[in-house]
Amino acid sequence: MIDLIAFDADDTLWHNEDLYQDARDRFRELLQPYMRATGSLASPPAGRRDGGDPAALDDLVHETEMRNLPYFGFGVTSFTLSLIETAIAVTGGRITGAAIGELLGIAKEMISAEVRLIDEVEDTLAALSADYPLLLITKGDLLHQEDKVARSGLGQYFSGVEVVSDKTPEVYRAILKRRGVEPSRFVMIGNSLRSDILPVAALGGRAIYVPTEMTWIYDVVDLPDELPGNVYRVGRVGEVVALIRSLGSGS
Repeated sequence: MIDLIAFDADDTLWHNEDLYQDARDRFRELLQPYMRATGSLASPPAGRRDGGDPAALDDLVHETEMRNLPYFGFGVTSFTLSLIETAIAVTGGRITGAAIGELLGIAKEMISAEVRLIDEVEDTLAALSADYPLLLITKGDLLHQEDKVARSGLGQYFSGVEVVSDKTPEVYRAILKRRGVEPSRFVMIGNSLRSDILPVAALGGRAIYVPTEMTWIYDVVDLPDELPGNVYRVGRVGEVVALIRSLGSGS
């Protein structure tokens, strides 16, 4: 039986990663004048590709993001600070205040961007919420996530919203304990193997993986061959309803 169903938000209910990809593209364009002036960016670490290589720049941004997660967490604010830090590093401190202002402008555009629902999401939530309590579990900037929920028009389908600093087995365990739900009677639905699938299955819960076209490299992990819980995969979110009904009819 199923006592509680939870959904991830970004790239499960609405499009999100495309905003980050666009910001990375604009970041590379912003640094082009520095590359033209010197022939490349500041020297990359030994053994790395030339600093003028767009792929190398993407690598540096990702490495900076990973270092900054313990300090700034997830979300647009953390991402923007990592862009600024990377820009300072790769230009040898020559990045201008005006250019940093452009990066801040990009961040504001990301935060205020239209919330574009993924196809079939609202019909899926409407169908499931008629039979099960639904919870939204998302990580990122608190104000930004709350604002997206409000602007999405999907809040009516959820009995609660949890904005967490990270999604680990301990975080899920605490959420379920507060609600008096056993992991074996819980289902999590999301697009991130690292955040939505692996930690829930590790607790003995059930997780439904809904892959998306664009996935942040951080979210790409290999699942162990054996986990205490069960992992299911669907091709699109609209297939979740039939799967949930089949799971709910079991013990």
